[in-house]
Amino acid sequence: MVDRTHQIISDDHIERAVIVGVNLRGSRPLLNLEDSLHELTQLADTAGMQVVGQTYQNVAHIDSATFIGTGKVDEIQQSLLATGAKVVIFDDELSPRHQRELEKRFGEDIKVLDRSALILDIFAQHASTREGALQVELAQYEYRLPRLTRQWTHLARQAGGGGGRGGTGGVGLRGPGETQLEVDRREISRKIIKLRADIEHVREHRSRHRAQRDRSNIPLIALVGYTNAGKSTLLHALTGADIYIADQLFATLDPTTRRLDLPTGRHALMSDTVGFIQKLPTTLVAAFRATLEEISEADLLMVVVDANHPNALEHIETVEDTLAEIDVPPIPRLLVWNKIDQLGDKPLPMVTNAHEYVAQVAVSASKSQNLRALLDATEEALKVTTTQAILFIPYHRGDVVSRLHELATVEHQEHGEEGIHLTLQMPTYLRERYKEFEV
Repeated sequence: MVDRTHQIISDDHIERAVIVGVNLRGSRPLLNLEDSLHELTQLADTAGMQVVGQTYQNVAHIDSATFIGTGKVDEIQQSLLATGAKVVIFDDELSPRHQRELEKRFGEDIKVLDRSALILDIFAQHASTREGALQVELAQYEYRLPRLTRQWTHLARQAGGGGGRGGTGGVGLRGPGETQLEVDRREISRKIIKLRADIEHVREHRSRHRAQRDRSNIPLIALVGYTNAGKSTLLHALTGADIYIADQLFATLDPTTRRLDLPTGRHALMSDTVGFIQKLPTTLVAAFRATLEEISEADLLMVVVDANHPNALEHIETVEDTLAEIDVPPIPRLLVWNKIDQLGDKPLPMVTNAHEYVAQVAVSASKSQNLRALLDATEEALKVTTTQAILFIPYHRGDVVSRLHELATVEHQEHGEEGIHLTLQMPTYLRERYKEFEV
């Protein structure tokens, strides 16, 4: 259930919203319009809003000014008056021009959000570590920069206290005039540069931590999946991790890593990562690249899927598309069908690319069903994830040597006249990348 403790004062304190979808002729979205709007309603609920109206429009093309047609804008205005809603949420990302025009049409007291802004707001509420707060703040500022026309109160709930660490909540985001807007843009641009530098320090720290782990030869398993697929529940069931679990979208944001004990006595590290969702804002993916690098350096990916969800196959496709977007290499993947206790007599969905997974296991993390089979499959998968290689790296390619010390376990290193001979255990997927250096 969604935690509504911040809404219990009075229904008058809940922001009411009308959601808007567009069915663009010729487009092939991952989810159909009805399912996508249902997901948008869940996102609004997670953000602490109440959806009191819903509408959509079939269009041959997107209106260059208002995204939807003028008649639909008028219809939404009537809905706002009838329901008392003060927020309009679009299911697709609006361009800065669309944002400005719609705000003019709806009036100063109506907030116009899109799916991206809503997700950013949820992330701002849920970021509990400095790393998460930095990444959300960067994504917010990059989203805001081209849209500086009025007060952005719906993005003011910065992680770590309204306005963020830099105190930008009061930096003239009210559009008083061109001069002030230029000051605001300059200030936000400066903060973006600072945040990127801070996040780079986080990335370097993670890199050193990974190098330490690699030297100890402990494999890393990364949990990936659509939001609310049950990754945190699975991490808790397998490792006993004391983590926050809730039945809502993006219940956990900051990555959690715990030790996993395998059946043969071998140990591994298991890391929970931020859930994916269709139409994930590109600014958010870019901002979270430092965190998502943990996925790229994993020895095994567990793709967790809610087996009972009607869009389970579309969720898998979203996960795979996001992994491709962040350039995750061909790391072995283990497909984990979760929540089988809710399936009843229904069969598991059939994936067309089953050959791309080292195995498929059906479990119920909440009921601890079939977890031993998952651990056995994990152990088998890890056996084939590393290989021994002997490489010769010329001295002028010191960057390769440094990278291999991070990514692989160096068993022996010898300096010659023209370069360095390395004997190492490396993830199998890296073999092709460094093939030119093999002896």
